[in-house]
Amino acid sequence: MKLIFLIFAMAVAAMGPSRDGSLPETGADRDSVPQRNPARLPPISAQDDATENAPAEQLRIMDAASAEPADFLWNARPVVVFADTPGDPAFVEQVEALRRDARQLVDRDVVVITDSDPSAASIWRQDLRPRGFSLVLIDKDGQVKIRRPSPWDVREIGRAIDRLPLRRQEIGRGRPLR
Repeated sequence: MKLIFLIFAMAVAAMGPSRDGSLPETGADRDSVPQRNPARLPPISAQDDATENAPAEQLRIMDAASAEPADFLWNARPVVVFADTPGDPAFVEQVEALRRDARQLVDRDVVVITDSDPSAASIWRQDLRPRGFSLVLIDKDGQVKIRRPSPWDVREIGRAIDRLPLRRQEIGRGRPLR
């Protein structure tokens, strides 16, 4: 008997509100309200498109001497780019690639650390011990995740970050991409 009453109550609830409510809008009222149909929307101007696609934040590129690893713990993913000289072609190519596709990195909370002076013996160089050109990806937990001896495409850096457990948790929580 209780089961029949429960089914009846669910059926009544599924019917929706009673007929005592207001009447639906007429066709004239509906046309005065802007619709979300893309075919009916006016074209987006170039200015609107530029502001919509502009990154909310700029990619942070810092010198190794001015950055400490502890500053980024649980806040950002450092991508450390090492070279023996600032004119190293691989170093220049990597930094330019990171600047060119900055949006993908900003969305993944990346901070770029550059170190092209071995004589300065920065804390990054002491901890990571690179030889010549090197790209090192460190996750938010402070663990080294990837080392590369040659320049790497930003798209592949983004894919590698997206496979990290902490990034998967961020995505799983529904953290909005900027």
